[in-house]
Amino acid sequence: MRAHELTVGRTFGVTFDHGEDFFEALSAFCRDNGVRQGYIPSFIGAFAEAEIVGACEKLADPDAPVWAKTYVTNVEAFGAGTLAHDPATGGILPHIHVSAGLKAQSADGRTSHLLSAKVQFLSELMVVEVTSPTMTRPRNPDLYDVPLLTFG
Repeated sequence: MRAHELTVGRTFGVTFDHGEDFFEALSAFCRDNGVRQGYIPSFIGAFAEAEIVGACEKLADPDAPVWAKTYVTNVEAFGAGTLAHDPATGGILPHIHVSAGLKAQSADGRTSHLLSAKVQFLSELMVVEVTSPTMTRPRNPDLYDVPLLTFG
């Protein structure tokens, strides 16, 4: 277990517009407002299309992370995540999870790691900036090369 007290800075209400790429809009917001790291306690919205982590086939190693993706369309989404600083690019490394209801299939749900999404109508987010410590996401070669949130 790792823990560190966070010093928070500004809190933003953010909306993404119809047709925007979710991650491009999130990166642009952070760049435009000087947010290097933080967290999204929750967001709501709709996606015309999205890719989330998931597999339909039997997993060769059920303990390993799943790198496959599944494609969904016309979903209502609720999510949250963290924004780590990428020292190599100066940008952010988001880690977002969503629960998404498939509107055309009785709101049948999917929950997983969000890989990509195109906003349908809107997305409404709360973003809380973390001013310290530095939050990064280095890959852990001893744990399937998974990028893990670190502090300081």
